[in-house]
Amino acid sequence: MTGKRTIMNEKEISLTLKRMTHEILEKTKNSVDLAVIGIQTSGVYLARRICGEIEKITGKKLPFGVLDITLYRDDTGSIAEHPKVRETSIPFNVDDKVILLVDDVLYAGRTVRAALDCLIDFGRPRAIMLAVLIDRGLRELPIRADFVGKEIATTHKETVAVELKEGGSSKDKVVLMRNVTNK
Repeated sequence: MTGKRTIMNEKEISLTLKRMTHEILEKTKNSVDLAVIGIQTSGVYLARRICGEIEKITGKKLPFGVLDITLYRDDTGSIAEHPKVRETSIPFNVDDKVILLVDDVLYAGRTVRAALDCLIDFGRPRAIMLAVLIDRGLRELPIRADFVGKEIATTHKETVAVELKEGGSSKDKVVLMRNVTNK
């Protein structure tokens, strides 16, 4: 049995991404070397939205990439018998760029570690910054986000799901699910 509650609705997600975009622009000082890369799958959707907001504000279209970290994970065997490998597309040179890496949820830090390993195979960025919509804590690795939409204290028995229209959801929302077992 699962208990479920919405912790962010569509309007809150939109406002949060706009706030984060302003923070990104402030911290990067409208860097001409800024490029955005989304981690498959929901991180890609959020990265595209952030790029759109940056373009609205600055008039600049940033280099955009998509990163699949499946083959870089240290838990591939335990997450699925046959993990699904998705597209990786970085159609620009990452050398000396300021990379904004975007993901939906930061939890243990293992996805980000895998993303860093994968990204470094493409070259040597000047800097890599991390933006996440949700930071749920409980880190296993010493990784932190530079830009956080919302921090939520969770337990290991809870799951945070970011449901976005681009991924097939009827509306954008972030849901906290508590796994309850009857023993």
